[in-house]
Amino acid sequence: MSGHRWAARAAAGAAAVALTVTGGTLAQADDDIETLPAEEIAERARDALVDVRSLHLSARGSVDGTGEDMSVDLTLDREGNCAGGVDMGDDGSVEIVKRGDDVWLKPDAAFWNTHVPIGGSTFDAILDGRYMKASADYPRLLEVTEVCDLDTFRELITDNVGTADLDTLTKGAKTDVNGAPTVPVTRAEGGERLTAYVASEGTPYPVRITVRNADGEGTVDFSGFDRPVPSATPSADETVDVTALLGRSVKPV
Repeated sequence: MSGHRWAARAAAGAAAVALTVTGGTLAQADDDIETLPAEEIAERARDALVDVRSLHLSARGSVDGTGEDMSVDLTLDREGNCAGGVDMGDDGSVEIVKRGDDVWLKPDAAFWNTHVPIGGSTFDAILDGRYMKASADYPRLLEVTEVCDLDTFRELITDNVGTADLDTLTKGAKTDVNGAPTVPVTRAEGGERLTAYVASEGTPYPVRITVRNADGEGTVDFSGFDRPVPSATPSADETVDVTALLGRSVKPV
């Protein structure tokens, strides 16, 4: 398939939003999160996000700077396991399951037509609603497996520590997000406005990050911190081996 640009957008978009707001140095303050200045709240949120072992990520809208809307719904962990999907609207959607050394993908017809215009309809007919299965190190799917690895996301944040201009952050009034009390921290610069809603009770996770600019707006929600990725994988009769698919023959796995 052609490059999996959609997978790179899914990973880079959500991570870029997170690191732009939460890049900083280690926070040491022990005060209640809502009493801290905006800079220290952002630092604590970054530390909490970096320390997590698994999470659920839900992104929607334009979060990658292209102005194109998409939605991402993934549960992922540091071991590279994940379950969920990416929806690009008219450009198609893909269900993703990765467990250990194997990955399963179920693209819809619109995805095949958009991303594989020559032969895509044939692949869609062969799969007939089933997943294609491959090794996680299969070269054409490397960008997909990177999306599934929470360590890739964490490295993007830790590698950018200190790059954000924390002096541009402002703190807003306490507000609820999905029923949880949060403190919003906003960065407005260069025509772009990003807000991180940081949990004010318990661990100061960023539970929502919103971005708005001339190209559009998007939201990334984080939840399910340290909860395991669902372990169920597609059964043999729901699966076609990727080598069989590329050979245009059907061989259950």
